[in-house]
Amino acid sequence: MSDFMQNGAITTLHRLGDRPLEDLEQELHGFAQVRPMTLVLPSLFSELEGPSLPRIVEDLAKASYLEEIVIGLDQADASQFEHARRFFDALPQKKRILWQDGPRLRALDAELASCGLAPPNPGKGRNVWYCFGYTLAAQNGGCVGLHDCDIVTYDRSIPARLFYPIANPASDFKFSKGYYSRIGGNRLGGRVTRLFVTPLIRSLRMMIGADPYLEFLDSFRYPLSGEFAMRNDVIESIRIPNDWGLEVGVLSEVYRNVHRSQVCQVDIAEVYDHKHQTLSPEDTGAGLSRMSLEIGKSVYRKLATHGVVLSDGFFRTLKAAYFRNALDLLDQYALDAAINGLNLDLHQEEQAIETFSQTIILAGKQFLDNPLEVPFLPNWNRVHSALPEVRERIREAVELDNGRAL
Repeated sequence: MSDFMQNGAITTLHRLGDRPLEDLEQELHGFAQVRPMTLVLPSLFSELEGPSLPRIVEDLAKASYLEEIVIGLDQADASQFEHARRFFDALPQKKRILWQDGPRLRALDAELASCGLAPPNPGKGRNVWYCFGYTLAAQNGGCVGLHDCDIVTYDRSIPARLFYPIANPASDFKFSKGYYSRIGGNRLGGRVTRLFVTPLIRSLRMMIGADPYLEFLDSFRYPLSGEFAMRNDVIESIRIPNDWGLEVGVLSEVYRNVHRSQVCQVDIAEVYDHKHQTLSPEDTGAGLSRMSLEIGKSVYRKLATHGVVLSDGFFRTLKAAYFRNALDLLDQYALDAAINGLNLDLHQEEQAIETFSQTIILAGKQFLDNPLEVPFLPNWNRVHSALPEVRERIREAVELDNGRAL
């Protein structure tokens, strides 16, 4: 059971009791008459063969309030795509699979690339971008939610609680972000949030002073969660990041496009665990090292748009401030873990802090070396303006791939 504190720049919706899930879903059925809900599942084909996604599909089959489920399928050949179609047949809702590597979507991608509008790199950002494009083309939903497909502790209260504030016709919320305690296997998780993002943001606030964007980020209890939902008009206007800074990049776009009073965070799970990335201290192109690098650059770029002058000296000072703040937070985490009987390896935690402190400098160097880098994909309003027929064409490609004539 959670606390009821409201602090920071956004509304927090807590888990204050044990309301039956069926009761919540009954309300969502009523909301769906006004604001239909579409759930997006960005997935690698390998996740169909893993332990999490079969359970997710089994549980989602009972979420009858959902209008449609859109699956973005990456890294699948033709036979694997056919396997995926059979796999997702277990879902009784309307569902469509975006075969990202199929010839129809590849052809459309090549045409968009010729106009400078296509995602340059494969990955989750590209997957989500096309899924959002399809949901807008299909015009089935008043709001769209998204969650990952590697959640080991999944239950369908996750999408139900995520959708509730933005699907509720009595609510003005346009964006909801999931949060949860990262406790798994008797240990404290969430290293990138605990040991990188939080001390980084607080160090920046200490150096820069009052900044509404940093206050906004610092208001989220778990800014790196992969679970969020938004109204369709928000999807049309935001730009999806094309790197590993997806979650922080989306928050930056929401900050720019949505009023604070229309943003909330929701406690969506009592227990949450998923596939873990390695730290990869020797390889900045992999694991948590790459993730922290992309997150750092995402934050720096946003601060630069606010007129903050960034330099080598700034990043050296930021590294020193970060290191002290991170170690102070580690003392707090250690005692929090101890009083709750959880494991926390101080050596591994400090090793992560040392790796992340180097990331701060490297991300700063990459930002200064290439300040004109554009990591965001164009929003769908711009794409539609350049190619007015694009929505119909993406819808046609998906329908034909799924064996349904228009």
